[in-house]
Amino acid sequence: MGRLKPEKTQKPGRTPKPFGPNNPKSQSKFKKKTNTKNTANRQIKTKTTSVIGNNKNNQPSPPASPSQQLRYFLSQFESANGVQLSSLELESIKDSCILDVSQELGQDVMKLEKHIKEAFGAKWKEELCEGKHIVGKIEAGSPAVLVVAPSALRSIELLRGMRTLTKECHAVKLFSKHMKIDEQVSLLMNRVNIASGTPSRIKKLIDIEALGLSRLSVLLVDIHTDVKGYSLLTLPQVRDEFWDLYKNYFHQQLVKGDLRICLYGPIPNGNEFKGKSVELADGDREQLDS
Repeated sequence: MGRLKPEKTQKPGRTPKPFGPNNPKSQSKFKKKTNTKNTANRQIKTKTTSVIGNNKNNQPSPPASPSQQLRYFLSQFESANGVQLSSLELESIKDSCILDVSQELGQDVMKLEKHIKEAFGAKWKEELCEGKHIVGKIEAGSPAVLVVAPSALRSIELLRGMRTLTKECHAVKLFSKHMKIDEQVSLLMNRVNIASGTPSRIKKLIDIEALGLSRLSVLLVDIHTDVKGYSLLTLPQVRDEFWDLYKNYFHQQLVKGDLRICLYGPIPNGNEFKGKSVELADGDREQLDS
């Protein structure tokens, strides 16, 4: 028979440590992990409560009224041009010169044609859809609606919202991206009801008398902000081009009451842009078309 191995004896002064959850270290780790999770839950709950509280305190501002839109637009005009309109000019510019679409929260582009149709009342088909050129009555290359946008892409996007109005009389795109000015001059030799483009190209076509303004009834100014927070009225170079265009060709029509302006986009409810000069970082204009 083989020799029996002696049983292992515990060294004096040491007690065996249990395994599993009864082990003190295991309990400590388990407890610590649980506390961390509970702490995280408390932090999440606190953060959620804080956000909800802010939403309650900062309810969405109601849509700007026509008078508020007009005041905003004229204040931007005065600030950008360093001028102050006289009381006589201000008295001539009524709230009725604003085509109000602010009640349509979100201003869905696909609903844009509804507002344009309402602006022309019972004559909307005749003014916006008819494609025949009537000599002596309808001047060639003179749109009834002119859209001014900060970029070529935005110009096209806004035209999509009026697609059903342009089946018989195609809209003309007035920007330089992928389009030569000679091509646009040729298109403007026909009847045009709706046109959309960027400020500099629109002004150039007016300057060379290719784009007429005799029928212009609605000037849609796109003031939506892009992903970087810039808009037609805040992006420095484009902003300057727009006000140059407006000052030379549209302001007097507004004063006379011959033109309505549609500010398409949310009106800032604070002084976010007052007195601030916005500078562009390198590459910010890559997607913009002048």
